[in-house]
Amino acid sequence: MIEKHLDIHTADGAMNTFIVYPDENGPHPVVLFYMDAPGKREELHDMARRLASVGYYVVLPNLYYRRSRDFWLTERTEAKMAVMFEHMHATTIDMVVRDTEAMLNFVDAHPDADAHRIGAIGYCMSGPFVMAAAANFPHRFRSIASIHGANMVTDRPDSPHLMPPRIRCECYFACAETDKWAPPADIAILQAALEAAGTPHRIEWYPGAEHGFVFPLRAGIYHKPSAERHWERLFDLFGRALR
Repeated sequence: MIEKHLDIHTADGAMNTFIVYPDENGPHPVVLFYMDAPGKREELHDMARRLASVGYYVVLPNLYYRRSRDFWLTERTEAKMAVMFEHMHATTIDMVVRDTEAMLNFVDAHPDADAHRIGAIGYCMSGPFVMAAAANFPHRFRSIASIHGANMVTDRPDSPHLMPPRIRCECYFACAETDKWAPPADIAILQAALEAAGTPHRIEWYPGAEHGFVFPLRAGIYHKPSAERHWERLFDLFGRALR
């Protein structure tokens, strides 16, 4: 595979980004990979590689670039978690919509990326971001996936549960059984909104899993059966929508 670390220029600056894709048989369908709150790190690079290994051009940006080019949560201490939450709360949906536009412009110009076939995946804090991407660029995305997405229902005008009327693509939501960031009551509101809008979707609960269950290095949280199931679902979703 081909790997690159480069800057994508956005309206707000230089967004450092990891790119990975197969070295043969391009151009390849695109998957935009939106990170979780602990930041862009080698653990996520490995997950991007797994997607790329089955035929995708994967774009994994550092969404915290406005504040830090190299933050990632190395230890879950109170002080370091506080910094993480500062970065997370400072990264708004409007900002990520601008970042998404920059990523779309980037893949439009890259000969190894098939920009007519684009999907997106968001983990944790990025569940709302992939919904916003599909809502703001409805003609660009063929599918999105939110994996234990956080804060899917808020009282803000940009709440994800208000976005389904603008989303045209297929949506998949993987929900952990234990997740204070996405409790069943919130997911019920989201499901009702998706159904009312007629948005093609699947919401799947993962019994025995907690928020963050997909990450192999998340000690005490990683749940391998659920993590592998989420890969099966992603490969099926993108395989149908992007091929």
